[in-house]
Amino acid sequence: MNKPELGAGLGLKSQHYEEALNCADTGLWFEVHPENYMVAGGPRLRWLDAIRERHPISLHGVSLSLAADAPPNAEHLKKLSELINRTEPALVSEHLAWSAWGDHYYPDLLPFPRTNASLARIAGNIERTQDRLGRRIAVENPTHYLRLDQHEWDEIDFLSELVKRTGCGLLLDVNNVFISANNLQFDATQYLERVPGEAVMEIHLAGHNEDKNNTSLLIDSHDAAIAPDVWALYSVFIERIGSRPTLIERDDHIPAFSVLQKEREHAQDVLTRQKTKLQVTA
Repeated sequence: MNKPELGAGLGLKSQHYEEALNCADTGLWFEVHPENYMVAGGPRLRWLDAIRERHPISLHGVSLSLAADAPPNAEHLKKLSELINRTEPALVSEHLAWSAWGDHYYPDLLPFPRTNASLARIAGNIERTQDRLGRRIAVENPTHYLRLDQHEWDEIDFLSELVKRTGCGLLLDVNNVFISANNLQFDATQYLERVPGEAVMEIHLAGHNEDKNNTSLLIDSHDAAIAPDVWALYSVFIERIGSRPTLIERDDHIPAFSVLQKEREHAQDVLTRQKTKLQVTA
């Protein structure tokens, strides 16, 4: 199968399978959580195979627990590798967070202090993952809700060092940056200006909401339309680093496929304008 250039994509939802399968938008691709497809068979996996025949896909993991105190689970990596071999995804990514620690598992993506010890531990886990999968992965910048006092590294420096040590790429979630900037009171524009653009393999865009008990706190809810401020940050970021595969995320209060297509078209327009500008100046 030829590898078309990835433009703007959508998260694949079961209620949209027929429309997704038959959509012929240029540059369209679909992203799924591999944990939902790491099975021996069944209707969900057959649908993914059908989608893969017509559209590129991306696997975005939520449970490798790269920041944990132990290597990624060997059986999990085995099943993920089998899914990768089956679907040949255009991109593979994972969150920079932890969900398992010792004998405990938490169904969440939890923060960690950016220390020298955590840097070495996470770099080792990324290297183990890439070696087992036989390919480069992208790691996603986290969303922050509170300050941790133990940080020894600035976040951009930490991400850049991970890229340098492991050869991994970055999945830059612009909504995460916007939320974190609000919650921790830093400048989102300055943050994005420092991201090493050459390392960015993929971009995520999503919606957010205010915390019901604290309206000054933003929550990465993935259940609303992308905010105008996030679109503005995205446009400036693309203008600086160039076109990158961009995903529209919606995981709750999921609207009609046509509504998500409108957001996808907005992102695609940003990417197309940037490509046109580069062609004119070349």
